Amino acid sequence: MALRSYLFVPGDRPERFAKALATAAHQVVIDLEDAVNPEAKSSARDGLSAWLVDAVSDADRPRVVVRVNAFGTPWHEDDVSMLRASGIANVMVPKAENAHELTDIASRCARGVTLVALIESVAGIVQMRDIANEKAVSRLAFGSFDYCVDAGVEGHDRELDYVRSLFVIESRYANLPPPVDGVTLSVDDSALIAQDVAIGKRFGFGGKLCIHPKQVDWVNRGFSPTEADRAWAEKVLAKLAENPKGAIAVDGKLVDKPIVDRAKRILADI
Repeated sequence: MALRSYLFVPGDRPERFAKALATAAHQVVIDLEDAVNPEAKSSARDGLSAWLVDAVSDADRPRVVVRVNAFGTPWHEDDVSMLRASGIANVMVPKAENAHELTDIASRCARGVTLVALIESVAGIVQMRDIANEKAVSRLAFGSFDYCVDAGVEGHDRELDYVRSLFVIESRYANLPPPVDGVTLSVDDSALIAQDVAIGKRFGFGGKLCIHPKQVDWVNRGFSPTEADRAWAEKVLAKLAENPKGAIAVDGKLVDKPIVDRAKRILADI
């Protein structure tokens, strides 16, 4: 299944973990980094460790992602040690800027770990190709607001077009799934959330970071193929089946291999 929605939950609010897993979020990101104040990080880690051992079901475990504190911070090594002991397989690495650091993190996690590299700085953008090609990295995600602060960018619209394209290009070049777009800060403005999702989808993103359960359904729906998309794809493949070796046209337009490939991707996207 395509993973479209990544719902953040503060790592020091264990009473919300099960509630987040009860939503339709494809991945629940328990956040030990930005969502937890420095004085609460150790207790949050201990509470998460107990929950991972005693409370999360085997069925829900693959949906759990833990965002650790960044490489080089005072809490990072203990975060990773806790994850290794718990056997958690999905880790989000914030402020990803160096492929060697990601290799080191993967080596200290449980066997088979997959890393979501959250790129949120100019340095991370410059190093994106190496980051994407680190073997433990399963996906790139865009920390758009932190990037804008670091780069001195004052807008979040067309100002990010070039960077968004880089995420899509480098993900495809590294044979990764389409990247995950950054958050929308509004949780009640459904029109804005739908607009942001549509922009990400047009650029080639395949999912989005969510900061509230209200955003999840909009993200899942917005990144899914529409009924019209599926009907078009079925028509293309039906025409191809009728004439597998000749030129075909659908709705008055010539269909070639890239169009066929797009139709197959749409129908495979569940």
